[in-house]
Amino acid sequence: MDLNANQLKKLSQLAKKAALEAGKIIGDAQGRDISTQSKTGGENIASQVVTEIDLEAENAILSILEPTLKKYNIGLLAEEGSAENTCRFEKEYFWCIDPLDGTLCFSRDQDGYSTSIALVSKSGDPIIGVVYNPRSKALYQAIKGQGAFKNDFPLTIKPQSKVLTLLFDQSYTKHPQFEKQVNALKQNLKKVGLTELKLHHLGGAVMNGISTVDLAPALYYKFPKKNLGGGSLWDFAASSVIQSEAGGINSDYHNQPLDLNRADSTFMNHKGVIFSSSEKLLELIPRNI
Repeated sequence: MDLNANQLKKLSQLAKKAALEAGKIIGDAQGRDISTQSKTGGENIASQVVTEIDLEAENAILSILEPTLKKYNIGLLAEEGSAENTCRFEKEYFWCIDPLDGTLCFSRDQDGYSTSIALVSKSGDPIIGVVYNPRSKALYQAIKGQGAFKNDFPLTIKPQSKVLTLLFDQSYTKHPQFEKQVNALKQNLKKVGLTELKLHHLGGAVMNGISTVDLAPALYYKFPKKNLGGGSLWDFAASSVIQSEAGGINSDYHNQPLDLNRADSTFMNHKGVIFSSSEKLLELIPRNI
Protein backbone atom coordinates (compact mmCIF):
# COMPACT_ATOMS: atom_id res chain seq x y z
CA MET A 1 0.00 0.00 0.00
CA ASP A 2 1.08 3.58 -0.62
CA LEU A 3 1.73 5.57 2.53
CA ASN A 4 -0.02 8.92 2.83
CA ALA A 5 1.45 12.13 4.24
CA ASN A 6 0.05 11.56 7.72
CA GLN A 7 1.43 8.02 7.87
CA LEU A 8 4.85 9.18 6.68
CA LYS A 9 4.87 11.83 9.40
CA LYS A 10 4.06 9.23 12.07
CA LEU A 11 6.73 6.87 10.77
CA SER A 12 9.27 9.69 10.68
CA GLN A 13 8.49 10.52 14.32
CA LEU A 14 8.96 6.87 15.29
CA ALA A 15 12.27 6.73 13.42
CA LYS A 16 13.37 9.86 15.27
CA LYS A 17 12.41 8.29 18.61
CA ALA A 18 14.27 5.10 17.70
CA ALA A 19 17.40 6.97 16.63
CA LEU A 20 17.46 8.94 19.86
CA GLU A 21 17.06 5.77 21.93
CA ALA A 22 19.95 4.14 20.08
CA GLY A 23 21.93 7.35 20.42
CA LYS A 24 21.48 7.32 24.20
CA ILE A 25 22.92 3.81 24.39
CA ILE A 26 25.84 4.82 22.19
CA GLY A 27 26.38 8.11 24.03
CA ASP A 28 26.41 6.43 27.42
CA ALA A 29 29.10 4.05 26.16
CA GLN A 30 31.35 6.74 24.66
CA GLY A 31 34.91 6.49 25.96
CA ARG A 32 34.35 3.11 27.61
CA ASP A 33 36.55 0.12 26.93
CA ILE A 34 34.33 -1.73 24.46
CA SER A 35 35.22 -5.17 23.17
CA THR A 36 35.03 -5.67 19.40
CA GLN A 37 34.15 -8.75 17.40
CA SER A 38 34.67 -9.75 13.78
CA LYS A 39 31.86 -10.21 11.29
CA THR A 40 31.53 -10.90 7.58
CA GLY A 41 31.91 -7.70 5.59
CA GLY A 42 33.69 -6.09 2.68
CA GLU A 43 37.44 -5.89 2.18
CA ASN A 44 37.77 -2.86 4.48
CA ILE A 45 38.35 -3.62 8.17
CA ALA A 46 35.73 -1.03 9.15
CA SER A 47 33.00 -3.24 7.65
CA GLN A 48 34.24 -6.27 9.58
CA VAL A 49 33.96 -4.86 13.11
CA VAL A 50 30.97 -5.07 15.45
CA THR A 51 30.59 -4.30 19.18
CA GLU A 52 28.04 -5.11 21.84
CA ILE A 53 26.85 -1.50 21.51
CA ASP A 54 25.93 -2.06 17.84
CA LEU A 55 23.70 -4.92 18.94
CA GLU A 56 22.15 -3.06 21.88
CA ALA A 57 21.44 -0.03 19.72
CA GLU A 58 19.82 -2.15 17.02
CA ASN A 59 17.61 -3.91 19.56
CA ALA A 60 16.47 -0.53 20.90
CA ILE A 61 15.57 0.61 17.37
CA LEU A 62 13.69 -2.57 16.56
CA SER A 63 11.69 -2.44 19.80
CA ILE A 64 10.18 0.81 18.50
CA LEU A 65 9.92 0.06 14.78
CA GLU A 66 8.92 -3.62 14.72
CA PRO A 67 5.21 -2.90 15.42
CA THR A 68 5.12 -0.87 12.18
CA LEU A 69 6.12 -3.89 10.09
CA LYS A 70 2.72 -5.52 10.40
CA LYS A 71 0.66 -2.33 10.77
CA TYR A 72 1.99 -0.76 7.57
CA ASN A 73 3.20 -3.93 5.79
CA ILE A 74 6.82 -2.75 5.85
CA GLY A 75 9.93 -4.88 5.29
CA LEU A 76 13.16 -4.73 7.26
CA LEU A 77 16.87 -4.56 6.49
CA ALA A 78 19.03 -4.06 9.58
CA GLU A 79 22.82 -4.32 9.45
CA GLU A 80 23.42 -6.53 12.46
CA GLY A 81 20.30 -8.68 12.40
CA SER A 82 18.76 -9.32 9.02
CA ALA A 83 21.10 -8.34 6.22
CA GLU A 84 19.88 -11.21 4.05
CA ASN A 85 16.18 -10.57 4.69
CA THR A 86 14.43 -10.80 1.31
CA CYS A 87 11.22 -9.07 2.42
CA ARG A 88 12.64 -5.80 1.07
CA PHE A 89 11.96 -7.17 -2.42
CA GLU A 90 8.38 -8.09 -1.58
CA LYS A 91 7.03 -5.15 0.45
CA GLU A 92 6.33 -1.69 -0.98
CA TYR A 93 8.64 -0.18 1.65
CA PHE A 94 11.34 -1.37 4.03
CA TRP A 95 13.21 0.05 7.00
CA CYS A 96 16.94 0.30 6.28
CA ILE A 97 18.83 0.52 9.59
CA ASP A 98 22.42 1.04 10.63
CA PRO A 99 22.42 1.23 14.44
CA LEU A 100 26.03 2.39 14.64
CA ASP A 101 27.75 3.49 11.47
CA GLY A 102 31.46 4.13 12.00
CA THR A 103 31.91 1.39 14.58
CA LEU A 104 35.68 1.52 14.21
CA CYS A 105 35.66 5.25 15.06
CA PHE A 106 33.40 4.58 18.02
CA SER A 107 35.68 1.83 19.35
CA ARG A 108 38.61 4.28 19.11
CA ASP A 109 36.63 7.19 20.63
CA GLN A 110 37.02 9.23 17.43
CA ASP A 111 34.56 11.42 15.51
CA GLY A 112 32.62 10.00 12.58
CA TYR A 113 29.96 7.63 13.97
CA SER A 114 26.17 7.89 13.99
CA THR A 115 22.84 6.07 13.93
CA SER A 116 21.03 5.93 10.60
CA ILE A 117 17.41 4.94 9.90
CA ALA A 118 15.68 5.19 6.52
CA LEU A 119 12.40 4.15 4.97
CA VAL A 120 13.05 3.04 1.39
CA SER A 121 10.59 2.10 -1.34
CA LYS A 122 10.82 -1.23 -3.13
CA SER A 123 12.16 0.64 -6.17
CA GLY A 124 15.09 1.88 -4.06
CA ASP A 125 13.87 5.43 -3.53
CA PRO A 126 14.61 6.78 -0.01
CA ILE A 127 11.45 8.32 1.48
CA ILE A 128 12.35 9.04 5.12
CA GLY A 129 15.79 9.65 6.58
CA VAL A 130 16.86 10.12 10.20
CA VAL A 131 20.50 10.39 11.30
CA TYR A 132 21.66 11.04 14.86
CA ASN A 133 25.22 11.93 15.85
CA PRO A 134 25.60 11.01 19.56
CA ARG A 135 28.91 12.85 19.80
CA SER A 136 27.57 16.26 18.73
CA LYS A 137 23.93 15.50 19.63
CA ALA A 138 22.88 16.63 16.15
CA LEU A 139 19.66 15.09 14.78
CA TYR A 140 19.10 15.23 11.02
CA GLN A 141 15.82 14.23 9.41
CA ALA A 142 13.87 14.51 6.18
CA ILE A 143 10.79 13.25 4.39
CA LYS A 144 11.06 13.30 0.61
CA GLY A 145 9.56 16.50 -0.78
CA GLN A 146 9.26 18.15 2.63
CA GLY A 147 12.74 19.57 3.21
CA ALA A 148 15.50 18.63 5.62
CA PHE A 149 15.95 19.58 9.28
CA LYS A 150 18.75 19.63 11.82
CA ASN A 151 17.66 19.68 15.45
CA ASP A 152 14.18 20.69 14.18
CA PHE A 153 15.49 23.75 12.29
CA PRO A 154 15.46 23.88 8.47
CA LEU A 155 18.68 22.53 6.97
CA THR A 156 19.88 23.98 3.67
CA ILE A 157 23.23 24.16 1.94
CA LYS A 158 24.76 27.61 2.30
CA PRO A 159 28.30 27.56 0.91
CA GLN A 160 30.02 30.68 2.24
CA SER A 161 33.60 29.62 1.65
CA LYS A 162 36.02 29.48 -1.27
CA VAL A 163 37.57 26.38 0.29
CA LEU A 164 36.46 22.98 -1.02
CA THR A 165 36.24 20.28 1.67
CA LEU A 166 36.98 16.77 0.43
CA LEU A 167 35.48 14.25 2.85
CA PHE A 168 36.98 10.79 2.78
CA ASP A 169 37.44 7.57 4.71
CA GLN A 170 40.49 5.41 5.16
CA SER A 171 39.86 3.36 2.02
CA TYR A 172 40.28 6.43 -0.18
CA THR A 173 43.85 7.01 1.01
CA LYS A 174 44.70 3.47 -0.12
CA HIS A 175 43.65 4.13 -3.71
CA PRO A 176 46.71 3.73 -5.96
CA GLN A 177 46.07 7.15 -7.51
CA PHE A 178 45.19 8.98 -4.30
CA GLU A 179 47.91 11.63 -4.48
CA LYS A 180 47.41 12.14 -8.21
CA GLN A 181 43.69 12.68 -7.70
CA VAL A 182 44.19 15.16 -4.85
CA ASN A 183 46.65 17.15 -6.99
CA ALA A 184 44.17 17.16 -9.89
CA LEU A 185 41.47 18.51 -7.59
CA LYS A 186 43.74 21.31 -6.43
CA GLN A 187 44.64 22.26 -10.00
CA ASN A 188 41.00 22.43 -11.11
CA LEU A 189 39.56 24.44 -8.22
CA LYS A 190 39.67 27.75 -10.09
CA LYS A 191 37.34 26.33 -12.75
CA VAL A 192 34.51 26.36 -10.19
CA GLY A 193 35.48 29.58 -8.42
CA LEU A 194 37.29 28.00 -5.45
CA THR A 195 40.77 28.70 -4.14
CA GLU A 196 41.80 25.95 -1.73
CA LEU A 197 41.30 22.25 -0.99
CA LYS A 198 40.85 20.99 2.56
CA LEU A 199 41.07 17.26 3.28
CA HIS A 200 38.67 16.17 6.02
CA HIS A 201 38.85 12.59 7.26
CA LEU A 202 35.77 11.07 8.86
CA GLY A 203 35.19 7.42 9.59
CA GLY A 204 31.57 6.55 8.84
CA ALA A 205 29.96 6.92 5.41
CA VAL A 206 26.78 8.33 6.95
CA MET A 207 28.48 11.37 8.50
CA ASN A 208 30.64 11.84 5.42
CA GLY A 209 27.53 12.17 3.27
CA ILE A 210 25.70 14.41 5.76
CA SER A 211 28.75 16.62 6.19
CA THR A 212 28.65 17.71 2.55
CA VAL A 213 25.78 19.90 3.78
CA ASP A 214 27.37 21.26 6.95
CA LEU A 215 30.81 21.79 5.34
CA ALA A 216 29.72 23.04 1.91
CA PRO A 217 31.22 23.46 -0.58
CA ALA A 218 32.10 19.80 -0.13
CA LEU A 219 32.54 16.50 -1.95
CA TYR A 220 32.47 12.87 -0.87
CA TYR A 221 32.79 10.02 -3.32
CA LYS A 222 33.62 6.32 -3.50
CA PHE A 223 34.82 4.71 -6.71
CA PRO A 224 33.22 1.64 -8.29
CA LYS A 225 35.29 -1.48 -7.70
CA LYS A 226 35.06 -5.23 -8.21
CA ASN A 227 35.71 -6.20 -4.58
CA LEU A 228 32.84 -6.16 -2.11
CA GLY A 229 32.61 -2.95 -0.10
CA GLY A 230 32.11 0.68 -0.98
CA GLY A 231 29.65 1.06 1.86
CA SER A 232 26.27 -0.65 2.15
CA LEU A 233 22.64 0.26 1.50
CA TRP A 234 22.17 1.32 5.13
CA ASP A 235 25.18 3.66 4.90
CA PHE A 236 23.55 5.88 2.29
CA ALA A 237 19.76 5.44 2.44
CA ALA A 238 19.01 7.99 5.19
CA SER A 239 21.82 10.43 4.39
CA SER A 240 20.85 10.55 0.69
CA VAL A 241 17.31 11.84 1.27
CA ILE A 242 18.47 14.28 3.96
CA GLN A 243 21.30 15.62 1.79
CA SER A 244 19.15 16.01 -1.32
CA GLU A 245 16.32 17.65 0.61
CA ALA A 246 18.89 20.13 1.96
CA GLY A 247 19.82 21.04 -1.62
CA GLY A 248 22.69 18.65 -2.26
CA ILE A 249 23.24 16.14 -5.03
CA ASN A 250 23.92 12.44 -4.59
CA SER A 251 24.16 9.65 -7.13
CA ASP A 252 26.22 6.68 -8.16
CA TYR A 253 29.60 7.33 -9.78
CA HIS A 254 27.93 7.62 -13.20
CA ASN A 255 25.48 10.31 -12.04
CA GLN A 256 22.56 7.88 -11.96
CA PRO A 257 20.25 7.41 -8.93
CA LEU A 258 21.72 5.38 -6.09
CA ASP A 259 20.77 1.69 -6.24
CA LEU A 260 19.35 1.48 -2.69
CA ASN A 261 17.61 -1.87 -3.07
CA ARG A 262 20.30 -3.79 -4.88
CA ALA A 263 19.06 -7.30 -5.59
CA ASP A 264 22.32 -9.26 -5.51
CA SER A 265 24.11 -7.64 -2.56
CA THR A 266 23.85 -5.01 0.16
CA PHE A 267 27.16 -3.43 -0.90
CA MET A 268 27.53 -0.36 -3.13
CA ASN A 269 30.87 -1.23 -4.76
CA HIS A 270 29.34 -2.06 -8.16
CA LYS A 271 28.45 1.54 -9.07
CA GLY A 272 30.18 3.74 -6.49
CA VAL A 273 28.74 6.75 -4.67
CA ILE A 274 28.88 10.55 -4.98
CA PHE A 275 27.69 13.21 -2.52
CA SER A 276 28.20 16.79 -3.69
CA SER A 277 27.01 20.06 -2.21
CA SER A 278 26.39 21.49 -5.71
CA GLU A 279 26.18 20.41 -9.33
CA LYS A 280 29.19 22.46 -10.42
CA LEU A 281 31.49 20.43 -8.18
CA LEU A 282 30.73 17.24 -10.10
CA GLU A 283 33.16 18.21 -12.84
CA LEU A 284 36.01 18.06 -10.31
CA ILE A 285 35.56 14.37 -9.53
CA PRO A 286 38.28 12.20 -11.12
CA ARG A 287 36.82 9.98 -13.82
CA ASN A 288 39.91 8.18 -15.09
CA ILE A 289 40.41 5.45 -12.49
